[in-house]
Amino acid sequence: MNWTQLKQISLQEITAWAETQSWCLAMTECAQDAEWHSEGDVWTHTKMVLDQLFELEEWSLLSNHEQVVLIFTALFHDVAKPLTTEVDSETGRVRSPKHAVKGEHVARKVLRELECDLATREEIARLVRYHGRPAFLLEREEPTHEVIRLSWLVNNKLLYLFALADTRGRDTDSMSRPEENLYFWKMMAQESNCYTQPFSFQNDQARFLFFQQQKPNLHYVPHEDYSCTVTLMVGLPGSGKDTWLARNRNNLPVISLDVIRYELDVDPADNQGQVAQLARERCREFLRQGTSFAFNATNTMKLTRNRWVDLFADYKAKIDMVYLEPEFDQILRQNKSRSNAVPESVIHRLAEKIEPPTWMECHKLMLCGGFEN
Repeated sequence: MNWTQLKQISLQEITAWAETQSWCLAMTECAQDAEWHSEGDVWTHTKMVLDQLFELEEWSLLSNHEQVVLIFTALFHDVAKPLTTEVDSETGRVRSPKHAVKGEHVARKVLRELECDLATREEIARLVRYHGRPAFLLEREEPTHEVIRLSWLVNNKLLYLFALADTRGRDTDSMSRPEENLYFWKMMAQESNCYTQPFSFQNDQARFLFFQQQKPNLHYVPHEDYSCTVTLMVGLPGSGKDTWLARNRNNLPVISLDVIRYELDVDPADNQGQVAQLARERCREFLRQGTSFAFNATNTMKLTRNRWVDLFADYKAKIDMVYLEPEFDQILRQNKSRSNAVPESVIHRLAEKIEPPTWMECHKLMLCGGFEN
């Protein structure tokens, strides 16, 4: 069964397929906290949420794509509970800390193996990651900032509709956070004009600063006066970053971590401190001169990218991110043809934890499934 086939079959057929998968079998054996889920195990709750989607008043008004996205968000929203569930030794309460964070990675892996297209996969993975946020909106210090921030990661309408189905898809009558709380998410998103589309910032720099600052000011409109442009490449080893730069940015000087490793004779498996230090020095040289350049490394983790983004932003550079993800078999083939091929086990490990970049991290974002862009 692949993604194209799954999109075209009924809900009953989708659940029947899911029940043959190891990640689903784990959900059937995973207990939940009775106060929140008196209906029982995780898979029982998941099927109830799937049913509740079709009961939503808005369901028939959604596009086929939106319906598919919500169905698979429901399928995966608690998929990582078996990986995170623990029982508090003092209270006996069942908890699943950070199950949404881990669930994003599980959903991404399964959807990638099903050959789901990149844009849809990330839409579903991020809804899985943030599916619990609407219920906690009133606990946020800046609720408006919360819905604005999420509008650049997910569709707030779909997030709200899923939160409704998730709340209704359980047997527990008395909820600590009643369904009425979810309506505040919808109301606030509508008032900020970001219910069905991302919030409209005055310019790219205003958006970039909003996501970078601890206490952003929505009313501040910065000038877009960049010192230079840094093209930051993101992708697994063998994804074709060098080829993309040669075809699309052949006028730019390139700082490549692979090249620096070769110069310093540092193995990719060894400590990379010396490599990173030299790369930062070379970046600073271009930044001080106001020279645009490309920075080429895997950059597959957001935490890693943040260190470079902070450096570039300190010099007032415009930051363009380019994420490449050809088919996984193609990545492995291209890696084998490299002079400095990375062990396939390393590529598989990186793929398990990869975090594709989002609009929260840069001024311009390009998500490419190949070299068509």
